[in-house]
Formats: sequence, structure tokens, C-alpha cells
Amino acid sequence: MIDIKKIVNNTEGVRKALLKRIPEDELDLGKIVTLYKEKQEALKRYETLRAEQNSYNEKMAKLDKGSQAFKDLVQNLKSVSADVKKLEDEVKAYEDKLTVLIEVLPNIPDVDVVAGGKENNEVIETFGEKPEKNFEVKDHVEIGEELGIFDFERAAKMGGAQMAMYRGDGALLEWALIQFFIKEHLKDGYEMILPPHLLTENSAYVAGQLPKFKEDVFWTTDGYCLLPTAETALANYYKDEIVDESELPKKLFAYTPCYRKEAGSYRANERGLMRMHQFNKVEMFQYTTDEASDLAFEELVGKAKDLVEKLGLHYNLVKLAAGDCSAGMARTYDVEVYLPGLDRYIEVSSCSNARDYQTRRGNMRFKPADGGKPRLMHSLNASGLATSRLMVAVVETYQNSDGSITVPDVLRDFVGKDKISKNS
Repeated sequence: MIDIKKIVNNTEGVRKALLKRIPEDELDLGKIVTLYKEKQEALKRYETLRAEQNSYNEKMAKLDKGSQAFKDLVQNLKSVSADVKKLEDEVKAYEDKLTVLIEVLPNIPDVDVVAGGKENNEVIETFGEKPEKNFEVKDHVEIGEELGIFDFERAAKMGGAQMAMYRGDGALLEWALIQFFIKEHLKDGYEMILPPHLLTENSAYVAGQLPKFKEDVFWTTDGYCLLPTAETALANYYKDEIVDESELPKKLFAYTPCYRKEAGSYRANERGLMRMHQFNKVEMFQYTTDEASDLAFEELVGKAKDLVEKLGLHYNLVKLAAGDCSAGMARTYDVEVYLPGLDRYIEVSSCSNARDYQTRRGNMRFKPADGGKPRLMHSLNASGLATSRLMVAVVETYQNSDGSITVPDVLRDFVGKDKISKNS
């Protein structure tokens, strides 16, 4: 959530920044400023009358309780108290109206983030080259069916469309990816978390899923959401807490299945593992001071890149334009791996800095070491990594002419073999 004082004190600057990512006809900061000023006037009247109300105690203490003067004060106090309650309700009404207007605003993009959508995304780094094959390349669905490592048909019987099931060596390869990521994050000093998969509506709100993206999430009949990403849980780790600066940065990672509706239209070739209602992901998350968040972002991007490089996959690092960043994020870099079967790139890690957007919603602050007033922390997240699309890249990149798959070096100890074939 954007700081309302920033909107009021720098309305034009905030407006220009937000126009990088949303149309002008959807942005009305003037209404917010007007309501804020009206609220402040009501608040002044409330505080003045509240002070008058409090003064009655001292006045009444000096009078005989049976005197007419005392009784007159009691009657006056009732009238003043009623007016105080009305003003209190008026201030609360203004606050509610302002919250409704502000909570739907996306984050202010960083100064260097360009305006526009996907068309303005920029490839800023490339690792490796497209794999060359001297045979006809197959996609992961065909390879998986021939090797018996994926079973989409039975998965659909169990859970309906856009579900997948891993079998045998496919299940081992999926689990190997997860174990590899966990090992790397532990080595780098991150704390492992296994969070709840059912989250409260407020948790989804703090993370930024609500109110705008409520329809993208699965909800239970009693109001809990199935976590769409571990970020939703980790973004609430310090909710309503004040921590010492010495505890920061707090580096976390979590393994979870993720559950998403994935509504909307897709490309005709986005089949198999490309878009599913349930998929596995290891998520990195950091809480930092405001001064340290830029360095934390670079660290997270570096870690995501390192994982893909160790798997030997060709990728592009893409700096997203403002309109392509998630609503709560001030900046985002995507790691997009190359899929030989589709001859295109697809995101397997999204690394983002939310600045104080999430922590303001969740009232998450730190106490500076110099003894100053508590300040909002910054929160950052990065996939480390999402396994379903990564599985597509691994299977298609490491396919061989005989139909087998070579297991990447870093996964062999976890899988227990060098190659996956029909006879293995």
C-alpha cells in the first residue's frame, strides 16, 4: 500500500510514476487528496472536542455532586460526548473511504523502471546459447509419454483439467529439483520454512492478492485461501511486529505446492506442465532495512540465475516494464529459460522488490540500531525456483536422439542415475 502522505505531499510525482503502469482514466489521486484534507479537518474538530470532553473531569471534581452546577455539567458532558462520538465515526468513515481508494493502487515503480507493458521489457543479460540438436526435437509432453514419466490423463481423472502427475523417474526428477534448491539455499544461509497452505483473507490482503486479484485464488467455503505462492505466507512472517535492526536481513525460503486458478486464454501450445492449477515451487524471501533492499534484490537475482546456470540451461534475464510487474512490486527481473520444444522463452523465476508496499499493509517495522523511531521494513521475493516450467526446460534441453533424457550433473545424486530411458 502506498503511503498516503506521499500521495498528498507529492501528488504530481506519484501520478506520473503510476501512469507508467495504469491508464490515466483509472487514476484519480485528486479524490484521495480531497478526502484526506476533509479527514484532517474532521480529525482536528474531533481532537478539540475530545480535549473539551476530558476537561469536564477536572471541572466536576471541584463541585458538590448534589449541586445544580454539577448536574448542568453532567448534561453538558452528555451532549459533548455525543458530538465526540459523531466526529469519531466521521473520521473513521473517511479512513475507510481512503483505504478503499488506496488499497487498489499498485506500487510506485522505481525511477529506472520504464513505462508500458511486455512490449517494453528489456533483456539485460543472456547466459549460454540455444541448444543445438542434430535430430527432430520433441516437446516435453511427447517425451514424457514415451518415457512414462508424466501422466496427464490419469491426473485429469483425479483432479480435472490442468492437472499433472509425475511417475517413476519423473517424480524422482521433480523431487531432485526441489532437493537441489533446498540444499543451495541452506548453503547460502537461508532459513527453511514449511508454512501453512491455508491462509486467512487478511494474509492474502497483506501480500497484495486482495482486493484486486481475489478471483485468481482458490477459496474454501469458510473463507480461507489456498496459497497461490509461498510468498503469500512469507509476506506475513512479521505481521504486526517490531523487530530489532540486528535481526535484519531476515532470509527465508519455503517449499510448497502452489494453487492457482490460471483463468484466461492461453497459447494453443501451452499444454502439459505449462499451465497448471497445482505446481511445486521453492520461494526465497527477504526482509531488510530500507537502505539494504537494493543489495538484497541483487542477491536474490544472483541466486536465481546461479540455480539455472548450475542446471546448464540457456536463459535471458529480463527487466520488466512497469505495466508487466505485479501490482505490489516496485521492480521485477524475470529469469526466462529457453524451451527447445516450443522454441521460445518462459519465466521460471520472478525476482521482485516490494519496498514497503506489503510491510505497510502488515504493519511490519524494525527498530533502528541508533535508537530512532521504528520504520517500515522492505520485503523482497524471488522464485528459487518454480519446478513445473523448469522441468519442461530440463526435459527438452537434455533430450537425446534415442528418446532418453540425460540427467543434469547437479541432480544425479538425487535421482540416482545419469540417464532416464525406457529401460531404466
